Amino acid sequence: MKTVFISLGSNLGNRKANLKTAYAEIEDKIGQINLKSSFYKTPPWGFHSDEDFVNSIIQIETDLELVDLLKELKGIEQELGRKQKDSSLGYQDRLIDLDIIDYNGEIYSSDLITVPHERLHLRSFVLFPLHEIAPNWIHPKLKIAIETLKKPMLNDPSIEKLAHLND
Repeated sequence: MKTVFISLGSNLGNRKANLKTAYAEIEDKIGQINLKSSFYKTPPWGFHSDEDFVNSIIQIETDLELVDLLKELKGIEQELGRKQKDSSLGYQDRLIDLDIIDYNGEIYSSDLITVPHERLHLRSFVLFPLHEIAPNWIHPKLKIAIETLKKPMLNDPSIEKLAHLND
């Protein structure tokens, strides 16, 4: 079994419900969710939109190989209504976004995917929820602890912890 961290985000529709539906689909098709972070509200990253995101990180156990996991996640995105993006437009609003942040601590890069996610260390919407559920996580490629990666963003007023799922 492989331990995987997945980032979930939504800025259209009922954002929390979109994430909860994605959790159920992931457990049904990919593997057991061991940990779920709180929900975090953040502004869009890399593009302008009037709609804030709700983000979360989960840790799962799966027996899927990396490329098969990616295919399953893309299938779930499509099932939940995500439209195929036009790469010439850059980042866009979306009902659901599922990204593999870390795949069993492995370092891998191809035309399809790079793990660990190549921009995770720049994104508060990844670092805050990841730190919540994996405070001892170390970036496999950079060899830097999550605590250190998160430190420059500690006073970022744009990220707001909403509530834990059990609240």
